[in-house]
Amino acid sequence: MTRKTLKVALLQETDRGSREANLDSVEAGLREAAAAGVELVLLQELHNGPYFCQRESVDIFDLAETIPGPGTERIGKLAEELKLVVVASLFEKRATGLYHNTAVVFDRSAAIAGKYRKMHIPDDPAFYEKFYFTPGDIGFEPINTSVGRLGVLVCWDQWYPEAARLMALAGADLLLYPTAIGWDPNDDQAEKDRQRDAWITVQRGHAVANGLPLLACNRTGHETDPAAAGDGITFWGSSFVAGPQGEFLAHAGTEGRELLIVDVDLARSEHVRRIWPFLRDRRIDAYGDLVKRFRD
Repeated sequence: MTRKTLKVALLQETDRGSREANLDSVEAGLREAAAAGVELVLLQELHNGPYFCQRESVDIFDLAETIPGPGTERIGKLAEELKLVVVASLFEKRATGLYHNTAVVFDRSAAIAGKYRKMHIPDDPAFYEKFYFTPGDIGFEPINTSVGRLGVLVCWDQWYPEAARLMALAGADLLLYPTAIGWDPNDDQAEKDRQRDAWITVQRGHAVANGLPLLACNRTGHETDPAAAGDGITFWGSSFVAGPQGEFLAHAGTEGRELLIVDVDLARSEHVRRIWPFLRDRRIDAYGDLVKRFRD
């Protein structure tokens, strides 16, 4: 890694009601970012549509698309035209009956530079992702780009220190998380605050533990439950960029579209890892039980 400063953008968005409207909004955000001199743009999880996992319905599989496919084609053309590195997030149809939650990276070109299939799949009230997504099978491998090696993970992965660590051990220069997370409107404000603070805190911890900058881009706005079985989800936005000591470099609000732009000093990882040599002091000879489900 020879470059020192990287201008990045996170496009925090609401669902615009249709695939085309969402992609039009993504295009507007990419153009705005490029005009501001941004080189790397992170989009939110499943940005082409609503967060559809609030219910289980076989009809929703019609929303999935192949990779490459129409979604990657449009974003790839924009990445090439605007000379941007873009991290997109799509509902992938790998084969009939086989689907993934997949991040796709473009490196200033319409060609796909790499992809990551979400490894940790939740199954909680209003987040019924196991019905739709097969766990990823291509591991935790950073994606090489012109701005560095990107450790791309997706949403639920952000609660797992193992995922961030494996990306760091494979040489990632940044950790990036397209995300869709929010509140149950029935929770009281204290519970909402605890959940949002925990989400931010655990990711800042990944930045600290690995000495790497971290970008997390969440969606925002209230999305109703199409089955009317619940009260929907209010996505809490709060997209942010943290430095290698967990310090906030930029932070979005909880409501509304926001294009968060900030300069990231990539050289700081070298300095931080020299004063806090966590990788040096890992006791890899003593961690064998980490591959067990539970130590019983």
